[in-house]
Amino acid sequence: MINLETLRGKPFILNADLIEAVEATPDTHIRLYTGSYYIVKNSVDEVVQKALEYRKFCGGTLRVVNKKSEEEEKW
Repeated sequence: MINLETLRGKPFILNADLIEAVEATPDTHIRLYTGSYYIVKNSVDEVVQKALEYRKFCGGTLRVVNKKSEEEEKW
């Protein structure tokens, strides 16, 4: 679970295991595997960093794909 903030500044907790994609358009959009999406005040980098920290805490791995360079990194 990661702590995020809505565009209006209201904090909420999101299950990071459900994140499918995070995009900046220019607001940060988070799409979940369930089909739901959230628009948050946090930057894309911040969301990714929080998800990475969560996965490390859980002892798991996370695959990050950067569409700009089409490179994959395994964390």
